[in-house]
Amino acid sequence: MKKLSLILILAIASFSSYAQSSFTEDLEVVQSVYGKSKSELVKQYMNLSDVQASAFAKVYDDYETQRKALGQTKFKLINDYAANYETLTDAKADELAKGTLKNHIAYEKLYCKTYSKAKKAIGSINAAKFIQLEVYLQTIIRSEILEAIPFIGELDKSKVQ
Repeated sequence: MKKLSLILILAIASFSSYAQSSFTEDLEVVQSVYGKSKSELVKQYMNLSDVQASAFAKVYDDYETQRKALGQTKFKLINDYAANYETLTDAKADELAKGTLKNHIAYEKLYCKTYSKAKKAIGSINAAKFIQLEVYLQTIIRSEILEAIPFIGELDKSKVQ
C-alpha cells in the first residue's frame, strides 16, 4: 500500500501543479492517472489468478467506462463553479450543489453495482479489495480538488483583510 501511496502522491503532485489552471487540463491529468497506468496499478494490487483476472476484466472495463463519465461530469461542475464563482447567484449555487450531490450519489451507486458484479466474478474478499482501492483513489482525488478550489465567499474574505 505504501508503493501505491507514493505513486498517487506523485500523480497528485502533477495534478496540484495544474490546480490553478483550467480544469479541462486537470481532467486530462486525472484521466491519465486513471488510464492504463491505473489498470496496471489495479492489476498489481488485486493480484488475481489468470482465471480470476479474466472474469474480472469485463466488470472492471464496465466500471471504468461509467467512472470516467462521472469524472467528466464532476469536472464540468467544477468548471461551471469556477466560471461563476465571482458572480454566484442563489439559483446557480443551488444548481451546482444539486449537481454535485447527484454526482456523489452516482459514484456510490456505481460502487454498489460494481461490488455485486465483482463479487460474482472474483468473490467477496477480492471485490471488497477493489472497492476499497477505488474509494481510496477517489477520496485522494476529491481531497486534491477541494484543496484547489476556494470555498464560496473565500476570495471575498481575503480582499477584506
